[in-house]
Amino acid sequence: METPAALPIEPAASVLLVRDGAEGPEVFMVQRHSRSSVLGGAWVFPGGKVDAGDGPAGAAAQADALHRQLGEPDLAPDAAHALCMAALREAFEECGVLFAEGADAAAAAQAARLCGEGLPFGEALARLGLAPHLGALQPWSRWITPERSVSFQGRRFDTRFFLAALPAGQTAVHDDHEAVASAWLTPRQALRRYWDGEMALAPPQIMSLAHIGHLRDVTALMAGARARPPYCVRPHVFELDGGMRAMAYPGDPAHPERERAMPGPLRLKVAGPGRFEPFEGFEAFWT
Repeated sequence: METPAALPIEPAASVLLVRDGAEGPEVFMVQRHSRSSVLGGAWVFPGGKVDAGDGPAGAAAQADALHRQLGEPDLAPDAAHALCMAALREAFEECGVLFAEGADAAAAAQAARLCGEGLPFGEALARLGLAPHLGALQPWSRWITPERSVSFQGRRFDTRFFLAALPAGQTAVHDDHEAVASAWLTPRQALRRYWDGEMALAPPQIMSLAHIGHLRDVTALMAGARARPPYCVRPHVFELDGGMRAMAYPGDPAHPERERAMPGPLRLKVAGPGRFEPFEGFEAFWT
């Protein structure tokens, strides 16, 4: 029997859009349309794969700084710039938040009109005399889908996650096309809804929420991210006695990387289709 060909890995970018709330940092999440080809019906952070039109569009100094902060010397500068532009574009397309120098709600509305007429995101900014505010992005983590994917419908992604604070004067709203619902949630609120079966989450979102839940506010989030290089997570899928599958993360004895990368549980059991749980229960998210 022939060995199946390895799935190609698609570069992608995602934005953890955050703000301070009464109970700590809140994250903006959107629910993907049920017919989406990736994570249909699941709640995610705005994001998607890099498009051909994503690339350098002014703000070269900011892009170069982000390239250094990504901590990936083997990543070509143009590829790094494309990832950053993809993050800004996806934040705009999926939740209407425009990260551009001096942009306000009116500028976001004008950019939405131009993009609605078919103008690419970067060209729409240039038409309005706006420069992408790449400096608003703070590299946070990198997740690479394992070969034995249990949540991405036969696709693999190499996704860079960026933190970004909601710009003053702008409002995040789902696009009602790719995303059908949205909410600002604290990590504990989101994970409790997931635990209670009220929303679906994929492992990168689960573990990112658990990490954010350990920090008190947006300032601490940004400072913590700046103080370290983005960690890279390659989940290791394996089987336990009895046939149960689990995913181990760096620091778990079953993972080849011995150093812990992030707070939270070191492994999740695959408890059913689209269901990933710490073996020790809900409170293990906060260990």
